[in-house]
Amino acid sequence: MSKNIYVGNLSWSTSNSDLNAMFSQYGQVTSANVIEDRDTGRSRGFGFVEMDEEGARKAIQALNGTDFQGRNLKVNEAQPRESRSRY
Repeated sequence: MSKNIYVGNLSWSTSNSDLNAMFSQYGQVTSANVIEDRDTGRSRGFGFVEMDEEGARKAIQALNGTDFQGRNLKVNEAQPRESRSRY
């Protein structure tokens, strides 16, 4: 079973391959995506990594609060998006 991990406070220059390399030290990475602004194509400063459960646990523990490309990362288990229901 794989886990989805939120990675926040990324440098604007961080790429998908940077994320993949950073997390692959801890386990098998299924996907690594830096979220980009739809209009400008620029990084929005956060991304998501999907990887095996054991690796995810280790990566969150090891990487949360660490410095990467001059920024302190915020790394935790991704929360499902809240469904926005209208009344």
